[in-house]
Amino acid sequence: MPNSLPATTHHDPGHVHFDPADDHGLFGPARTSFDIRYIVAAIRSNVWLIAAIIAAALAIALVATLLQTPRYTAASTIQINDQTGRVMGAQEDNGDVNESNNWDTDRFLKTQTEILKSRGLALRVAQSMKLVGNPVFNQAQGVPETAPGMSAEAQRNLAVGLLRGGLQIELPRDSRIVSIQFESTDPQLAAQVANAYAGEFIQSNLQRKFDSSAYARTFLSQQLDEAKIKLEASERALNAYSRDAGLIRTQSSDTGGDSKAEIGNGGSVTTSSLLQLNAAANEATAQRIQAEERWRAVSSVALLSSSEVISNNAVSTLISQRAQVKAALDEDRARHLEDYPSVRARQSELAALDSQIQAAAGNVRNAVRGEYQSALAAERQLIAQVGKLKNETLGEQDKNVQYGLLSREAETNRQLYDGLLERYKTLNAVAGVSLSNVNVIDKAEPPGGPSSPNLFKNLLMGLILGVGLAALTVFAKDQFDDSIRVPEDVEAKLGLPLLGVIPRTHAGEPREALADPKSPMSEAYNSLRGSLLYSTTEGLPRVMLVTSAQPAEGKTTSSQAIAAGFARMGKRVLLIDADLRRPSLHRRMGLDNERGLSTLLTSHEPLVKAVVPSGQDNLTFLLAGPVPPSPTELLSTARIEEILEESASHFDIVIVDSPPILGLADSPLMAALVDGVIFVVEADRSRRGSLKTSLRRLRAMRPVLLGAVLTKFDPLKAGNRYSEYYGYEYYQYSSDQKDKA
Repeated sequence: MPNSLPATTHHDPGHVHFDPADDHGLFGPARTSFDIRYIVAAIRSNVWLIAAIIAAALAIALVATLLQTPRYTAASTIQINDQTGRVMGAQEDNGDVNESNNWDTDRFLKTQTEILKSRGLALRVAQSMKLVGNPVFNQAQGVPETAPGMSAEAQRNLAVGLLRGGLQIELPRDSRIVSIQFESTDPQLAAQVANAYAGEFIQSNLQRKFDSSAYARTFLSQQLDEAKIKLEASERALNAYSRDAGLIRTQSSDTGGDSKAEIGNGGSVTTSSLLQLNAAANEATAQRIQAEERWRAVSSVALLSSSEVISNNAVSTLISQRAQVKAALDEDRARHLEDYPSVRARQSELAALDSQIQAAAGNVRNAVRGEYQSALAAERQLIAQVGKLKNETLGEQDKNVQYGLLSREAETNRQLYDGLLERYKTLNAVAGVSLSNVNVIDKAEPPGGPSSPNLFKNLLMGLILGVGLAALTVFAKDQFDDSIRVPEDVEAKLGLPLLGVIPRTHAGEPREALADPKSPMSEAYNSLRGSLLYSTTEGLPRVMLVTSAQPAEGKTTSSQAIAAGFARMGKRVLLIDADLRRPSLHRRMGLDNERGLSTLLTSHEPLVKAVVPSGQDNLTFLLAGPVPPSPTELLSTARIEEILEESASHFDIVIVDSPPILGLADSPLMAALVDGVIFVVEADRSRRGSLKTSLRRLRAMRPVLLGAVLTKFDPLKAGNRYSEYYGYEYYQYSSDQKDKA
């Protein structure tokens, strides 16, 4: 046996040690793992509360179902195809035919379902059925009456909102069949609205196709007007040049004949013409210079960078139209793919506008060039007339060349006009005669029974909500409950290892239960003894102190049971009653308390004169002795350390039964002098607040906390799984078998 106790400042690394500065570790981390057994225990302990909450939720669901107004749902089904055909058999490349790829079919169908849900289609249905301001419709949809002063816009918005609120569109996966459902308190009205939605959807699709071709028709009409103006201007220019040049041609020579004008000779006529032509030649030279400067200004820069071209009305009009078409194209691209009909149509319009802008700009530049060439030709012609005898032939040839240019320009304008006119007639012929890509499969019929309220569905929702609310209530109750009820709470709420669980005795005194080696309490203390044997890395501590936060938590019974258990193992055990305020060991054992720990603290007598035998082999008691006037002062002296050292030198194990911690300083003082502290916690009584205060006072002395013992635990009250897990049913079964034997 050792001669003295270990140093009190040394703590074994296997012990549970609390740092006074670590306030967070007092109760350890919260429970983060999913503990199904803890959940089952919480359910069993709150089974009536859970049942009441679920029953209340089901009752509310039942009452709400009975109070709801029956509603009826009618459904019409339509088939949506992503390809359309022409009545006349011709397919235009302006985007009217939607050649979608397979991968884009789902997107197309989803787009159509969104159109069915749109406000525009709801407005068409409301107007076609005259539902705006209709009191019958409003009442059927749950609106008893409208305000007398409600505006037409507000009534229209109300009707649209009621239609969209009762509408439900269903598109099954991998299917083109769309179900249009409408819910109302009137079954006839529900069927009528569902059918109206199908019909208006088909008409709106056809209307959109017709409207998309209207842009092309408008554009071609504008181009046709411009081409007509250009044709008339070129023909007038051709006729004017013929008159100015004095060229008289037959119909056959108008297309490029080589006949020359015949000009008579006469002196007076020649002289008069020479004077006139000389003045005209000077003026023509000035005009030619101006026209030449304009032509150089146009030809030296890009086609659309010239102010002459930009200021032209036709070009500016085309550019404005192109900006509008480009904005519409960008808007369609933001909502649709590139192969969408409207996108393709606007792309075609944009390409046509670009072509027309280039053509118009080229015509402007050609006009400037023509003016320059005309001025130049006129200048040359007048100069030629001045020297008509010498240059008569060359002048005539110049006239024919210029006439040919103007004639070809007029012919080009005529061909352009004829092409646009033919295109415009064709587009008008086929516009708006597309076949619908939507077919009605089933028309809606008035439903025979209500679709809501659904009693089973409402009860199921009530059950789910009740279970959720019950779970939330139990969880909140568990979070705010700071009592130690089950063994798991010891580690979760206190952060201490659980050394053992001592069941409550339902009949007789604890001493009677401990006297029976087969009783649940005896087996529980045997399990606690096994835990203490391996509570540290060095094995069983030599000197252990048993304490609790409050009185009557079972620490004296635990001290006596632990001491008796180790004594039965053959170890020499000393049980010290260190409660100098309310000693109880001598009353339990029926011994005289005239001598004990208090007499040793007030004298230097040896330990052997104060100890008394217990009647059990290897177990000796050191009673508390007479109650001193100031127990704390006695325990604060060095004498208590000497007594513990002497006890450790004569016995294998020393068990110190100390007073409770709250309100007293005795246990914290002795906790610093022992090898380990056993903290006793009573089930269903100890609160986390008092335990926190007790552990904080112990921790201030830097003790070695071996763990906690949960006493007076009722496995049957906590649940079957605890009675099975902690052996209660087994022990009870063993006792029953013993009684039967």
